[in-house]
Amino acid sequence: MQSESARMTTAHEAGFRVQAPNSRPRAAKVIALDATAAALLEPISRATWHGAAFFTSMNFTALTTSGQPLDAWLKDVAGHTMNLMSEVAAADFVVVVAGAGEDARAVSVIADACRMHSKTLVGLIVPRADDSDEAITASLKELRPYAKMLVVANGADYIEAMLTALRA
Repeated sequence: MQSESARMTTAHEAGFRVQAPNSRPRAAKVIALDATAAALLEPISRATWHGAAFFTSMNFTALTTSGQPLDAWLKDVAGHTMNLMSEVAAADFVVVVAGAGEDARAVSVIADACRMHSKTLVGLIVPRADDSDEAITASLKELRPYAKMLVVANGADYIEAMLTALRA
């Protein structure tokens, strides 16, 4: 009697196999919420990605006092102003990156856009070696109400690994 494994490797059975990858790249929008996060994402954004686009956000104070419409406060890596609502609508998911202890209040605006378009928001907090537990906790409290998945990342390598795991 032929084993199931041997039977599945015959030429006849191989004809029934799907000859395409089992997953497609996802359109990820990766947004730095502060200068620390932007500095971390800058070299990562230069790598080859299949579906990731990288942005920086205006800080929350500037956002709320500038008079700019809320949908026009992202900048891509080339410095062009991008439409937040359009970018979120085109995404499969959105990743926000914040430095520990930095002002991450802009996440609320991004979360509203994600909610309007039924997109998942992932939060990454990246502490520096000298950041206190209080700084990390403050960032966790800031992002927790909005992020479906919230991770304290251990540097740029962790961010790259996370984006790869998410098929960005």
